[in-house]
Amino acid sequence: MKLRLLRPRELAIALRELARLHPREAEEYLDTHQEQWEALALADPHDAADILESIDEEAAADLISGLDAEQAADVMEEMQDEAAADVLEELGVTEAAAMLAEMPADEAADIVAYLDPEARAGLMEALPDEHEARITRLLAYPADSAGGLMTTRVATLPTGITTGEAIEALRRLHETLEDLAYVYVVDHDQRLAGVVSFRDLVFARPGVALDEVMIGDPVAIRPEADREDVADLIQRYGYFSLPVVDHRGTLLGMVSMEDAIEAVQAEASEDIASMVGAGPDETLYTPVGRSIRTRLPWIALNLATAFLVAAAVSRFEPVIDRVTVLAAYMPVIAGMGGNSGAQSQAVVIRAMGVHSIPAHMARRVILREVMIGFFNGLAIGLLSGAIATAATGQIRIGVVIGLAALANMTMANLAGTGIPILLDHLGQDPALASNIFLTTVTDMVGFAGFLGIATLML
Repeated sequence: MKLRLLRPRELAIALRELARLHPREAEEYLDTHQEQWEALALADPHDAADILESIDEEAAADLISGLDAEQAADVMEEMQDEAAADVLEELGVTEAAAMLAEMPADEAADIVAYLDPEARAGLMEALPDEHEARITRLLAYPADSAGGLMTTRVATLPTGITTGEAIEALRRLHETLEDLAYVYVVDHDQRLAGVVSFRDLVFARPGVALDEVMIGDPVAIRPEADREDVADLIQRYGYFSLPVVDHRGTLLGMVSMEDAIEAVQAEASEDIASMVGAGPDETLYTPVGRSIRTRLPWIALNLATAFLVAAAVSRFEPVIDRVTVLAAYMPVIAGMGGNSGAQSQAVVIRAMGVHSIPAHMARRVILREVMIGFFNGLAIGLLSGAIATAATGQIRIGVVIGLAALANMTMANLAGTGIPILLDHLGQDPALASNIFLTTVTDMVGFAGFLGIATLML
């Protein structure tokens, strides 16, 4: 089927799949069908962004250059920030600045943060002064803070007006706002005085004072607060957005529920990467050299711990030489411990995703997971022992395997729970390479325990 015969929506899907599977063919097609590309970018910026992320940066830059600045900005807003930055670096400074100028300051700041310092400086100089100032203010906050997540496009109204006057003011402002779920009421010093939902505002009588409709002293958050705290407040109170204020109570912006959800997803992705020693902010667009520098130290650490395990195993050479079948069952013991510990680790790290585990709760959490490990280990120990007995015809080997499985799964749950809790109380990321440390513990305890019991019983 020829692409030019497809309907617009079908064409978008087909081009997206073509770009994913055969990027070179997609580049060639779009290069010779510029009108279709422009129509796609206008109708569905999200699909257009997916296509640009799948093809070469230079080709993506050529395609984005064929759009007007406003269209290009709409597409780049839908791209991953790092991918959008890569495309911007392929463009001329003037052209890239024109696109950034069409974006909201918060979206532009997210992309600019991924530019190398030299490219960033040149691009910021080319931006209109007011837009540059907004972006600079946002870049001052860490990306994983409330300030880094917030948008400054907020619906604000002064105190002392009526609801009718408020609605009329919002009609004039609606094109410059992020959303209208909430309207924030500020005093003459721009300090947050209250909040009113747009629904309550619309259904209020026109002559009623805005101060009577609003909720005074609303829940707000400081710009330096962690994104986990932002997500927790939005989830706890069921808000659609959360105002961000400075130490004087001045309204700086707001974090939308959508941005909070994206932040939680990013936090989960970073935790997964950190657990195995990859960079928490590493993506498919991260330069190869930086990825190598981030990963190599943890791989080297893993190598060192592996040699420690090997040294422990070597001390039991006599029993392995005497009962060679033990070598066949060593991976079983280590594997069961690793899986059990990983389950405990996942539960604890997920619980820490929003809040740290208080000191008075840590002992209870650890005891709970150790009990689970013990009883699961008892069940797996009986099962694995029975299988080993049937396979070897030796009850003692079955008993050794059963006891080793019980001991290793119990210790694995202790380590899987204790390592992230310990890291958290030391002020470190609980997911920080915890999987590497857990593997070391389960291998060491599993092999040493298994072979130690075998030495005593066989």
